[in-house]
This record gives sequence, structure tokens and C-alpha cells, in this order.
Amino acid sequence: MNISRKVTVEELLDGCRRGDRRKQELLYKQTASKMLGVCMRYARDKYEAEDILQMGFVKVFQKINEFKEQGSFEGWIRRIMVNTAIEVFRKNQRLLNVVDIDEVFDVPQEMFDMNKLETEDLLRLIRHLSGGYKLVFNLYAIEGYSHKEIAEKLGITEGASKSQLSRARAVLKDKLLKMEGAQHANYVG
Repeated sequence: MNISRKVTVEELLDGCRRGDRRKQELLYKQTASKMLGVCMRYARDKYEAEDILQMGFVKVFQKINEFKEQGSFEGWIRRIMVNTAIEVFRKNQRLLNVVDIDEVFDVPQEMFDMNKLETEDLLRLIRHLSGGYKLVFNLYAIEGYSHKEIAEKLGITEGASKSQLSRARAVLKDKLLKMEGAQHANYVG
């Protein structure tokens, strides 16, 4: 009879720090699907997201001794995944279509009904943003980085970060309005 018990985060950490392959595998199994979701937000496709995930976990296991147990362990892993995604973006030399915020003009805001929007629909729209827009939008709106932090990470100005975010929001808003219009047409028709 195989009776299993829930392994605590502390036991996983201790095992991973000792290089215990079973604990590493267990940590991977417990967090991989959630971290793949994080990677998907930054990747061009599922294959690139899986590559980012694998590289990220290699770093997690290499740097496990650097985790200071301040904040959540999952949050620490998430930050490694995001930083790995940024490295992949840079390595692939995808250029950001950067325009400083001073060159962006104000566009009147149109409202749309967010209550009709499903989370998966929004994530799908974000995944289809162009590389630079998606990267800045995710770092700012989802990960909570400031424009200063984004600028430092990506080697751009704060104004360029603000511009990328503004343009990403405009693209998303346009797509959301089109989606809402199509849903309305389907409902009426």
C-alpha cells in the first residue's frame, strides 16, 4: 500500500538544496503548469514558452541556495521565469518599436464592458500583441514592474516604456471593442 503525504515547501527547498532529484521533480510537477502560463505570456508560441520554462527551472535549481525565504517561494520562481523570458527576448534580438512618450498623442478613451470578458479571452489578446508591446504590458500590468525598472531591464528609456504600454493598451482596446461588436452582432443576429 502506497500512502503519500503532502510535502511542505520547506521539505522541497531542503531537498532541492541538497540536490535530491525526487524533490526537484516534485517541485517541477507542482509548479510547472502555473509557470508555463507565465512563460506563455511572454513567448511567441507554446514551444518557445516550454523552452523558457525549461531554462527557468535549470536556473531555479542552480540558484536555489540564493532563495532567502523572504516572500513566497512561488513568487521567487515566477521572477526567475520572467527574467528568463526577458533574456530569451533579448537573445533573439527582437527589436522594440520604441517611440518616446513625448511623441504619443492622447487618444480619447472609449469604454467597453469588462464584465463580458473572460480571462482566457484577455490572455489570448495579450499573447497576440507584438513582441515589445507584449513584453512591456506584461511587465507593467501583470508583474507590477515600474517604468523605471522596465527601462533598466530592457535598456530603454522610461518614456519608451510608457509609450510601449500606451500603444499596447490602445491595440488591446481596439481588439476588445471589435470583439464586443462581434458578440453584439451575434447576439442580435
